[in-house]
Amino acid sequence: MKKLTALILSLLLALCFTACQSAPAGAAQGGTLVVGASPAPHAQILNDVVKDLLAEQGITLEVKEFTDYVLPNTALDEGELDANYFQHTPYLNDFNAQNGTDLVPVVAVHFEPLAIYAGKCSDIAAIPDGAQIAVPNDTTNEARALQLLESVGILTLKEGAGLEATALDIEENPHNVEIVEIEAAQVPRTLPDVEFAVCNGNYALDAGILDKQLVTESPESDGAQTYANVLVVRSGDEDREDIQALVKALTSDEVRDYIETTFHSSVVPVF
Repeated sequence: MKKLTALILSLLLALCFTACQSAPAGAAQGGTLVVGASPAPHAQILNDVVKDLLAEQGITLEVKEFTDYVLPNTALDEGELDANYFQHTPYLNDFNAQNGTDLVPVVAVHFEPLAIYAGKCSDIAAIPDGAQIAVPNDTTNEARALQLLESVGILTLKEGAGLEATALDIEENPHNVEIVEIEAAQVPRTLPDVEFAVCNGNYALDAGILDKQLVTESPESDGAQTYANVLVVRSGDEDREDIQALVKALTSDEVRDYIETTFHSSVVPVF
């Protein structure tokens, strides 16, 4: 009986050793990652490329789509997600400051140039007096939109306004434009009602308005790094094996090729 027991224990240990040796990194707990993302381009990149790359390692990727900029961070903070992929670091820093959360960026993946889109007017040089211009109403993206409007001479901001600039920081307004602050996801819908709109790249892709694009941020600018979209996790999860596997997949040659061939200049890889 003792010999039989010893034999069974030996077999169990051997099976355990074999399983441990062959199990892929990050798959020890069943290998499921739940990631929140905006539909385009984030969820597309995850579903069309990253999901297969992770599956090769035994990791199942579940993508949950969000159409706003608040719920993906809230869901991550509350443990409903393992990570999210939709925002840039200035927005994340502002969200953390306003909500007392401790979410951290892990890797920068791509840059979506913010752009001015034609609404009732299609010529910036012929902007009418009193023109209405829709911009995102969240702190960092509104400031970024105003800086883009400043770069084409529509307005001038107070010196030092920086990433906290709002319409109240407009110092010179020669065309008497009215800045209409709108939740970012809703900005494309305002085009029939305003002269121009400054829209985030992912929402422009979703709305199919790229043909109305007039002026865009340069992908060679400092903003390409400042406003690069990042993978975000809860503080302390950065070194998890499955998160690191996700980082590697998101910054792979396959993802770079997919971004460049699918989105062209509207989405630019930064890795």
